[in-house]
Amino acid sequence: MDSGKVKFFLGEVSRNFTRNTGMQMTAIGTVAITIVLLGLFLFVRAALAGIGTQLLDQIEISAYLRTDAMPKQVADIAHYLAADRRIASVQFVPKRQGLAELRERTKGTIDTALLTENPLPDKFRIKTRLPDDVPAVAAGVRRLAGVDNVVYGQKIVQRLLQLGAVLRRVGIAVIGIFFAVAGIIIANTIRLTVFARRREIAIMQLVGATNTYIRLPFICEGLVAGIMGALVAVGLLAAARATLWPRLLEALPWAQLRAIPLDPRVLAGELLLVGAAIGVVASWISVGRHLRT
Repeated sequence: MDSGKVKFFLGEVSRNFTRNTGMQMTAIGTVAITIVLLGLFLFVRAALAGIGTQLLDQIEISAYLRTDAMPKQVADIAHYLAADRRIASVQFVPKRQGLAELRERTKGTIDTALLTENPLPDKFRIKTRLPDDVPAVAAGVRRLAGVDNVVYGQKIVQRLLQLGAVLRRVGIAVIGIFFAVAGIIIANTIRLTVFARRREIAIMQLVGATNTYIRLPFICEGLVAGIMGALVAVGLLAAARATLWPRLLEALPWAQLRAIPLDPRVLAGELLLVGAAIGVVASWISVGRHLRT
């Protein structure tokens, strides 16, 4: 593209912004609000996902053996667990070690000296590679001969997994709604600009200008509006993170909140791309409708 065309496009975008300043500010503000809400939602979702992942990573499967389990059955169970690729680590805990760990956890609150015999069974302590595999692995171990009971905090795991699935579905729906709202505002803004310049567009079509040539200035206008709104939103989110986040950590001193798996720079780049995409897609659709009519 030569310098003349570049100047033409920049001039067209500048005139469109000047001609519809009020609507352009409305579009930029709407995109900014949308991106702010989207950024907050992604941040909250990442925080909840991080907390849930940490809790799930701490969950172990305890497979308690029958008191009359034969050595061969114990060996078969150990072989089965070692062959399962879903399992990250396996530890055999004899009853003597289990009683010692119980004494350490209770720290004297339970007087184990009164026990005439060790009531605890032998067990296998199992950790899976992925939290989602915990229920399936536990169900398979429970069917093995020599296993009396399997415990892994079933209700907690199920609720955390359900929460993760709900968050994923809600996230897709919310992001779609945010895209639609901002896109409609930008599309209406571009449509007003196109309507105000309908005679110029008709003349350009008569002299042989292609639809792409006519459409590009409006797409640039939507792109600029989307990026400007995203920049405003990123600035607001950065200011909120710098001022409100330390106070939130002081009010809610949870260790999990300090390890949110979300890079602020990556999030800022993604939000800028979202703003640009909203502006381009909305402008393309709005101008395309006018050109088809």
